[in-house]
Amino acid sequence: MPHFRKQRVSELLKQTISDIINQDIKDPRVQGVTITDVLMSPDLKSAKVFFSSLNDGKVDLHTKGLAKAEGFIRRRLKDELDLKYIPLLTFYYDSSFDYSDKISKLLKDIESAPVSEND
Repeated sequence: MPHFRKQRVSELLKQTISDIINQDIKDPRVQGVTITDVLMSPDLKSAKVFFSSLNDGKVDLHTKGLAKAEGFIRRRLKDELDLKYIPLLTFYYDSSFDYSDKISKLLKDIESAPVSEND
């Protein structure tokens, strides 16, 4: 059963953090950020929050902005959620979308490459 609770809290945090970032934070460093996943520790006292952003090359800037807003986000979580502990949040860039785009581009390049008669 603890696994299901961890999963439910993770999804709840993901949705709530996304809402807080999109509606309440005015810092331009976090504009265009999308929360992709939240991984909870077994004791639910800390969380790794993964985010993606537009391919704008500002990953470090976004990470610093989110780290700076962590206290504000935790206060808002405390106000909005009925959890015993509000987890410590650590933000990480989710590069899986960049990797997916790279693979898609490579596949399109292969698909559009001319086929030689000798092959």
